[in-house]
Parts: sequence; C-alpha cells; structure tokens
Amino acid sequence: MLHEILLSLSGHPSPLLWNDHSDPAASSLLSPPERQLLDTAAHLSELHCKLREQTSRISNAHPSAICRAVSTAIVTIHLASFQRKIIEVEDSILRKDAALVGAYNIVPLTAVIGQFSGWTRRLEWLWELVEFMTADKGREDRLPCQAAKLIDRLRNELQTGYADVSETSRSLLQVAETSWLKQVSAWVVYGRKPTVGGYDFFIREDEEEEQGYKIDYDLLPTFVTPSTAASMLFIGVSINRARSRAGTDLDASGLSHLSSQHQELAQLSSPLNSVIFSRAITSIRYTLSRTTLRKLLPLAKVLEMLRVLREFFLIGRGEFAIALTQQADEKVRSRWRRADNIAYENRDALGTVVVKDGEVSAVLARTWAFLGSMQSQHADDDETLELARDLLRLHVSKSVEAVTPAKGSDHATNKIIDAIAPTPFRNLLFSVPVTLTMQIQSPIDLFLTHSDLQIYTAINSYLLSVRRAHLRLTDLWKISSLRRHHPPPPRAPYGNTKSGISKTALLRERSSLRSSIMRSTWSTSSAAIFFLGETEAYLQVGIVEGLWSHFHGWLTGTSESTRGEPSRPSTSQGQHLKTSNANDTMRLDSDESPAPHQDTQPNHDPQSLSTAHRQYLGTLTRRLLLTQPTFTTPLYELLIQIDHLIALVHRLHGVWIAADLEADEGVVDAFANLDAEERDVRAQLRGVERRVKFGIEEVISALRVLSLDSSFAAEMEGEEDTLQDETDGDGAEKYRPHRVGGIDRLLMKLDFGGWFGPPGMDGSRRDVHARDDEFFS
Repeated sequence: MLHEILLSLSGHPSPLLWNDHSDPAASSLLSPPERQLLDTAAHLSELHCKLREQTSRISNAHPSAICRAVSTAIVTIHLASFQRKIIEVEDSILRKDAALVGAYNIVPLTAVIGQFSGWTRRLEWLWELVEFMTADKGREDRLPCQAAKLIDRLRNELQTGYADVSETSRSLLQVAETSWLKQVSAWVVYGRKPTVGGYDFFIREDEEEEQGYKIDYDLLPTFVTPSTAASMLFIGVSINRARSRAGTDLDASGLSHLSSQHQELAQLSSPLNSVIFSRAITSIRYTLSRTTLRKLLPLAKVLEMLRVLREFFLIGRGEFAIALTQQADEKVRSRWRRADNIAYENRDALGTVVVKDGEVSAVLARTWAFLGSMQSQHADDDETLELARDLLRLHVSKSVEAVTPAKGSDHATNKIIDAIAPTPFRNLLFSVPVTLTMQIQSPIDLFLTHSDLQIYTAINSYLLSVRRAHLRLTDLWKISSLRRHHPPPPRAPYGNTKSGISKTALLRERSSLRSSIMRSTWSTSSAAIFFLGETEAYLQVGIVEGLWSHFHGWLTGTSESTRGEPSRPSTSQGQHLKTSNANDTMRLDSDESPAPHQDTQPNHDPQSLSTAHRQYLGTLTRRLLLTQPTFTTPLYELLIQIDHLIALVHRLHGVWIAADLEADEGVVDAFANLDAEERDVRAQLRGVERRVKFGIEEVISALRVLSLDSSFAAEMEGEEDTLQDETDGDGAEKYRPHRVGGIDRLLMKLDFGGWFGPPGMDGSRRDVHARDDEFFS
C-alpha cells in the first residue's frame, strides 16, 4: 500500500487513491482518519499529474517565451523538488529510519503523509498560476496570457504572508524577469525585436508611426515607468537608424560598447527595482549617445532645425510674416477679381474664389522669392533661409477636422495637443484652413516628431493671425486718398483762375466731408492697432523670445540665458524683435539666481533634447494663452471683425474713386448706383466699428478674468514642477522652463488705451468719438 501511495504521488494514477470510497464494502475496510489521509494523498497526486500535463502543453505550445520559461521552471525546479521529496521518504522507509518506521517495522500512514504537509499549499498555488497562464480571459485574439501580466502577478505574490509561497514566487519571478531582460537586451543593445516568443513584447511595429515602432503600454510591466519605456523605444530606434546608415551592422565604435551595455543589464537582480532599472537604461542611452549618436545627430544640426522653427513657425523673422501676408492677400484679391470678370451664368458658386492647394503652394514660392531678393540686396548668405525653403510647405487642410492638430503616439505630446483650444486661427490667412508644415528628415526625427510639428503649426496660425491683422490695419494709412487731399488742387496758372479756384474749393469740400466720415474709422483703427501692437509685443517679446532665449541657452550651456538675461541666437541682423522688454520682464519675473558659467558645451542626448523640447512647447502654449478658449474665442471674433472693417474701408475707397471719375472725368458706370452703395457701406462700417470696439473690450475682459483666476495662476506657477517630474531621475541637469510673461503687465499697458481701458468711477467708458480731436490734433 505504501508503494502504491508513493507511486501515485510521483504522478502515476492509482485506483487505491483515486477510486470513490462511497461503496459501503470498501469504506468498511478504512477508518475515517485513514480515508482523510488517503484523500490528502489523492489531492497531491492529482495536482502533480495536472501540473505535469499542463506545463508540458505550455512549454511546447504557448506563444509567450516568458510563459514557457516559467512553465519549464515549475517542472525543473519545484516539481523536481517534490519528486526528490518522494524519493527521500521512500529511502527513509527502506533504511528503516526511526522517524518513519516504528516497532515491528510498522510505518504509520500519518507519518508518511505528514512528510508532504508543506507541499499542499505550494502545489495548489502552482496550479492557480498554471491556470492563469492557460485560461482564456475573453480576449479577441484569444491569447492565453501575456508576459507583463504574469510578471505583475508574480511580483504581487511576493507580498503574501506564506513564506513557502513567497519563496516559490521569487524563484519563478527571477526566471520570468531574466527571460524578459533577454528580450530587452536584444532591443536596447542590437536594436532588434525578439524573434522567439516576442508577440507580447511591448515594442510593436507600426507603419503608420513616423519612427516605425510604438509602445503598447498594455504589454508593459508595472515596474517600468513610461519615461523608461520611451527611453528603450528611443534606444532601439536609434540603433536601427545607425545600422541602416552604416550598412548591415553597426560600426566598430558601436560594437566596442556592447559589452558595457550587456554588463549594465547583467548586474540587475530580481526582483527588478524600478529606479535601478531606469538608471541602467539611462546609462545605456548616454553610452549610445556618446558613441554612435554623436556623429548621427550632432548638436549643431539640432540647433539649426530649432532656429528654422523659431524664425518661421514662431514668427522670429518678421519679413517672412510680412511677405506671406502680402502674397496671400494678393492671391485672394486676384481670385475675387477673376470671379467678377466672369459672366454670372458661368460662375460655379464659390468655386471661382476658393483658393486651391496649388495656389497656396505658389504663394509660398513667391514668398521665398521675395525673401531671396531681400537677401541678394543685402549680400548675406543665409543658410537658415535656404534650409527653410527646402523643408517648409504650405497646405490646404482637406477637412474640417484638420482645423485642430491630430494626435500622435506620445502621451505627453497628446496631452499638449488636447489642451490647445480648437479656435480655427488657420482659417484667417486664406479664408480656408491652411497649415504651415515641414518635412522632418532623418536623423532629425530622433528628437522632433510630427506631433511636435502640429503644435508648432497651431502656434504659427495663432501668432500669424495677430501679426496679419496688425499689418493689414497699418496698411490702411498707405491709402493716400483717404488721409490727404487727393487729388491735390490745380497748380498755377490754372489754379489762380476762377475755374481753378472753384475746382480747389470743390476738392477741399469733398476732402473735408470724407475726412469727417472717416474720423471714427481712423480712431477705431488706431485703437485696434494699439491693442494689437501691445498684445503682439507681449506674445512675441515677452513670451516667445523669452522662452526661446532660455531654451537656447540651456542647449548651448550659456549661463546668462539659463536664469538671467536671455541670449539671442546667432541669426542675421534685423531678423528678430527687440528684446529689451523681454530682458526687463525676465529680470522681474525670475526669482532664482543665475547658474554658474559653463565653459564647455553640454552633451545632451537626443531623448533629453526631445523631453526638454516637449516641456518647452507645453510651457509655450500655456504662456501664449493658446490653451484658454475663453481668450482665444473672443480674439478670433475680433480678428474677423477687423478683417471686415478693412474690407469695408477698401470698398468705400473704391466707391469714392468711382465717384471722382464720374464727377471729374465723366466716366459713368450705368450698372452702379454709387450714392446708394456709399450709404450702404457707411452704415455697415459704423456697425463694424461698434463690433470692433466691443470685441476689444471682450478680449480685455477675458484677460482680466484670467488674471483673477486662481486655478489658472496655480497652473502657471506650478507647471515647472509638474514638467520636472516627467524627467528621468539620473541626476543630470534638466531643463526647467523659465518664468516669463504676466497678464497683469499686458493689462497695465492696455489701460492706457482710452475707451477700452478700465471703467471709470461711474462705471462708464470714454466714447470712441471723444478721442477724435486728440487723434487728429
């Protein structure tokens, strides 16, 4: 009987243990305690048999290499230990050990079963683990288990109160994490995905992604932080780029550091610590940056690309915005003139006035030609302009959804994109959604993604809209016939004759009448110019230039731009706005002492650059108030009304020119009623003037509400600490966005604007006509 029990415990089914003892004849041969002991032995035998059967299936057919490794470890370590325990018990019985064999060679069944008392809970726990690896959790792909979930379960089981279960879980966790580290090593050392059992590896190939790979966070163990996973993705993609550039394999400089990278991972012990693992990955990333990526992506190339983004996307080069605005307006006017020249019956709705994609590209080409002519006049070889000419593109968005930036695969960048207000500023340049984009070439895509570029596009549309409105308003003063007596009085000797004197009196009367008509328009326009000028100075000088100077200083290691006065990037003279106000602003805002001067240029790896650049973009969007729909929406409505005002002024000017031709030269248009058209335009002009005034007050009111909003102030004050938490904890110098701006300063300057300033003691404001005499004096 003892031999039968031991054979059954070894995994051989036995009728003695597995038969039903409900038969009265059979149950009379065994006492209740004996039946209980046999049930315990039968339970252990059944667990042993099922474990061997299921682990054999897992080891042979499971798609996960880590699950197969754990299954094999269960057999070779724990079931083998159970088998050795059976042999030890049998050996003790054969040697007549007093611990098991009593007088008269009697072996108590209680003593034999007692030798396996510690294995019941362990085998039951192993069976639950095997069921977890084989159970179908209702997944659509019908995969039984994934490595990340298995590792997380084993790590959770370390916290159990049973020492034997904790020890068993620790041994299996060591096997699982060792197998997982081998997969990680293949990726971070050689840039290759694991070929065997890699279906549950967290790096996935994706042709839609710009890098060709993406992170599946569902397949990521919990001890791996998102920043560490991003580092591993960056390392593997970088090695792939280096291998594709060098040929079929890495060069000698890259191979010489493989042993050190292997050593970094080999020194890790199970259970893996999140901080230690992150430091190991960071060390590998820095080693790769010092050896391979230094030649692949030098800092000079990064600075060159960032300079293009600063000068053309962030309107650092003012002549680009001027030329683009002028060319776009000329294209729109030519489309309307072409539509007017077409017979009415041949017009196809608005198809004759809607700007096409090819015409938008032609506008950008003419803008480059204009800038090139300016460069030729100054005899200055501008490499930044040539690079921008090759990379920048202007496109018409194909759908309404394209008005807002599309999301990418990076979670931090998607968070910035989600925060950007959906105000369609890109509709203002051509009256259709138009976006300025750029081709991201290798290896620049190691730190600059298409999602980052979409944020730049949104900022560019926002800043360009304000600059465009400012430029178009100031262009009204170039219409001489609206500001002066035009045409001038006749000269002598005809001017001294009776008819000449009569002509002069008529012209002066006409000019005086038109000047009185335009007084409110000029006062409204001048007030709008003051508002746009101060707002643009705040956005460009106080925010964009301040943040860029600090970020550029962090990249180059210049101490003055780190915490003190901003340093200007090395660009052509006259391409930036004046930064004196920005210097004063940052000296007042900064409450930190300047960092010590660094003589050597810092060696930033591409991922650190990408992380810092993402923080820079996030701070830039917040400081520009682009994340506040309560501000961007009334500003957009104001810009639309300003465009309407400008259009009506040009229309009124055209009516007056036609009236002068009719009165002076006898040129009569039989199809036009100039008097009625003039009355209509003047009525519309007065309404638009009121809406412009109301729009300015709405924008300033939105600014005042934001200045009093405690949550907005807390977001601005605490953004540096929030962004700092997203960086790696490797102890290196991190980029911390500089504190610039301040809505109170902008409001204080706008208070000098007169009727759109703060209300008086009686709650009233100055009327727009009260500033006429002051303006014309």
